[in-house]
Amino acid sequence: MNLQNRRILDKSFTGLGFFSIFLLSASLIIVLAPIFVQGIGAFIFKDTLEFRRLNFEQFGRGDKEALEKEIKQAEAARAPIYKMIADFEKILDEGEMPGSHKYIQDFEEVKRLTAELLGPAPGQSEPVMMRDRYGKTRWVKANESLNHILFMEKWDYSNTDAMGEKVLVPRVEEYKSTPFAPFFSYLEKNLEAMMLPRWTFYIQFLTDLSLDSHIFGGIGAELLGTLYLILGTMLFAIPIGIIAAIYLAEFSREGKIVSFLRVCISTLAGVPSIVFGLFGLAFFINTIKVSNSKSVLAGSLTLAILVLPTIIRAAEEAIKSVPRTYKEAALSLGAGKLKTVLTVILPAALPGIITGIVISMGRAAGETAPIIFTAAVSVGKPLNLLETLTQPTPALSWNIYNLVTEHEAVDQIRHVQFGMVFTLVMLVLLLNLGAILMRARISKKLRG
Repeated sequence: MNLQNRRILDKSFTGLGFFSIFLLSASLIIVLAPIFVQGIGAFIFKDTLEFRRLNFEQFGRGDKEALEKEIKQAEAARAPIYKMIADFEKILDEGEMPGSHKYIQDFEEVKRLTAELLGPAPGQSEPVMMRDRYGKTRWVKANESLNHILFMEKWDYSNTDAMGEKVLVPRVEEYKSTPFAPFFSYLEKNLEAMMLPRWTFYIQFLTDLSLDSHIFGGIGAELLGTLYLILGTMLFAIPIGIIAAIYLAEFSREGKIVSFLRVCISTLAGVPSIVFGLFGLAFFINTIKVSNSKSVLAGSLTLAILVLPTIIRAAEEAIKSVPRTYKEAALSLGAGKLKTVLTVILPAALPGIITGIVISMGRAAGETAPIIFTAAVSVGKPLNLLETLTQPTPALSWNIYNLVTEHEAVDQIRHVQFGMVFTLVMLVLLLNLGAILMRARISKKLRG
């Protein structure tokens, strides 16, 4: 191959490499950008008076005098709404208005939607469910509720060649000839005065407990449970993984047994995670009974087996990459083989080992299938350290799946879903950033 062709090939491969990096970066941006934008909305948003009232009553946060002043201000703006509802309800009950029966069903729907928006009307008994005690706590959700009150969904079948088309019809048209018609314009014009929205930074989303199945509150229990699972996994996986890597790299002799062990490690790395979950249930819980049922301990042991091949492979390659001269110099100075490994080879291989450990931590944090059967529950309180030996825990990965697929109010808690995903992604990014900084620092020390 002549020099000119080689240069052309070099430039082609360089361009292909840059294009691949660009394509990967663009893919990451496309995937992560919506998560970041929506996820930040769990922390920074326009709250309402209902949010501040809930915060004070459930978590004891806020200024009581300022809150009472805002409540009085909002009650003054809401009073005409409740009066119009009460007056029209009296008209319907007495049957004084011609054709009043046709309004009864839709009027009940308006009352229900108004209660969802503003909370229970004055004088009503306190509802049992917490979600019924407060109106909309977020300004965005308040506007969505307003639209549901102002407009009715109907279907237009005028085009016989196509399926019915959903159209929004102003609800006020149904009440145009009734005394209730001013209700809708007043509600639309005075919503801000009734809800008193303002921007807030809700960092307590990371620490507050869930209230009423994540309708209110934060993800404190889920975040703590995830940290417990990560730490428990690493507690079991790191010592076993590094010891196995040292044996395979420094003490083992190539043969059928060692080759079989390597095949087993490679096979474990490719086993679907759901299989590890079933194994953890069958072995750790049902056979050796590390706990009577699901627990953080059983989940950590299961995840430890899941990430063990990654740690072993990364540690072994890091140990093998240490220059042979390090080992020869230590042995020539009279150090034994074990001391050479512990004091010379392992410190030199530490950057590579840390990389493998952090990658494993990120995987342990994001795995769902293994903890479904061994550790995770949908709703639960934060555990103390001793309870992790016997009790299950909520976890970010499992609760994300649960809230997206099984929650009864899935559309009302989108901010919680994205907030959980955002927190989990940031947790993994922080772990990787920590590994990069630690690796750079250790490498700098090794270079002197």
